[in-house]
Amino acid sequence: MAVGLEVLKNYHPVNGVRIGIAQAGIKYADRNDLVIFELAEGTRVSGVFTLNAFCAAPVQVAKKHLQEADARYLVINTGNANAGTGPQGMTDAIATCEKLAEITGINANQVLPFSTGVIGEPLPMDKLLDGLSPALENVADNVWPIAAEGIMTTDTLAKGYSQKVEVANGENITISGISKGAGMIMPNMATMLAYLTTDAVIAKPLLDVMCKELADKSFNRVTVDGDTSTNDSCMLIATAKADMAEISSKDDTRYQSVFDALLEAFLVLSHAIVRDGEGATKFVTMEVQQAASIQEALDVAYTVAHSPLVKTALFACDANWGRILAAVGRAGVKNMVLEDIDIYLDDVCIVKSGGRADTYTEEAGAAIFAQAEITISIRLGRGDVTERVWTTDLSHDYVSINADYRS
Repeated sequence: MAVGLEVLKNYHPVNGVRIGIAQAGIKYADRNDLVIFELAEGTRVSGVFTLNAFCAAPVQVAKKHLQEADARYLVINTGNANAGTGPQGMTDAIATCEKLAEITGINANQVLPFSTGVIGEPLPMDKLLDGLSPALENVADNVWPIAAEGIMTTDTLAKGYSQKVEVANGENITISGISKGAGMIMPNMATMLAYLTTDAVIAKPLLDVMCKELADKSFNRVTVDGDTSTNDSCMLIATAKADMAEISSKDDTRYQSVFDALLEAFLVLSHAIVRDGEGATKFVTMEVQQAASIQEALDVAYTVAHSPLVKTALFACDANWGRILAAVGRAGVKNMVLEDIDIYLDDVCIVKSGGRADTYTEEAGAAIFAQAEITISIRLGRGDVTERVWTTDLSHDYVSINADYRS
C-alpha cells in the first residue's frame, strides 16, 4: 500500500514530445505494455544508467546510441527485462530499434530501447515488433497518465510529475515526467525507469552534467531493498521548444532556477518509487548530519537504511532504537567518537552523546515509529556534511510479493 502517494491525473503537454501506447501482450493480455516517446528534431537527451555488471541488453544499446546520434524515439516495454539473455538479447534490442527506424524513416541509432520486467527470459519479439505500429498510430501529447501506467511492473500506482515554471521575466518552461519502480531498488541506478521531459533550451553538454547531478541528489539516494537492478535508466529530455535563449553554462543567471525546478521533479518521482516500495508501510528519510565527507555520510545512511533489523522494527512500530545505534556503529566510519553522536526520531532525541538521552521515553519513540512518515537524524559530530537517503520498512508483503513475482 503506497505511503502518501497520489496518482497525478493532469499533465502539462511538453512541446516536442508525443507518446504512443499499445497492448502488445508481452507478458499479460489486455494491458498497456508498450510505450513510445516521439521527440521533435533538435531535442537533447541525456541519461544515467545502472552500474550493475549484468546490465541489460537495452541499457547497453541505449548508452551506445546516445553517444552516436540525436535520439528521436524511446521505446519501452514492460513484462520482460531482456536481461541475462546473452547475445540473443542484444540482437533483439537492436532489432527493436531497426524496426522502429524502418517504420519512422530515421536511423536505428536514433532509437533508445528500454525494458523492464522478469530477468532471464527472451523477449517475445513477434509481439513486441507487432506492437510498434499500433503505438505509433495513436501518438499524442496528452496521454501521460496512460503512459505512466504503461511502464509499471509491480508498482501499485502510477507515478508522475508536471509543472509550469517561470525561470526569468517572461521565460517559462514546462516539466513533465513519469517513473516506475517498487522493488529491486538501490542506487547506481536503482528496477526503476524515469523519463523527465522539458521544453527548456539547454545545451547538450550542460544537460549531461545536470542529469548526473540531479540523479545523484534523487534517484541515486533511494533504496527499498538494497538490490541494484540490471535495467535502471533515468532520462532527461530537453526539446528546446520554449521561447527562451539557450542556457549553456552554470554561469547563466537562469541556470539555478531551471536546475531547482528539475530537481523538484527528480525528487518527487524518485520519492514516489520509495512511497510505493513493495509492501511498504513507512516512508523514511535517513538524514546524516555533521559528517566529515559525503561518502562517510552515505555509508552511515545506507547501513542504517539497509539493516533488516531496523526495517522490521519500523514495520512493527517498535521503537527499538538500539538497532539504529548498532547499525551506525558498523558503518565503517574510522575513528568514530561515540560521545559525539546524537540521534533523533523526528524532533525526539533518542541518543545524546553516544548514550540514551535523559529526556527520551519509550512512549515518545513509539509515537514516532507509529507514523507513516519518519525522519531519522544521525549527527556524527565530525564535520559539516549532510546527506539524505530515502527508504522504507520491511513488511510481510515484501516477502509475499517477491516470492510470487514470477508465478
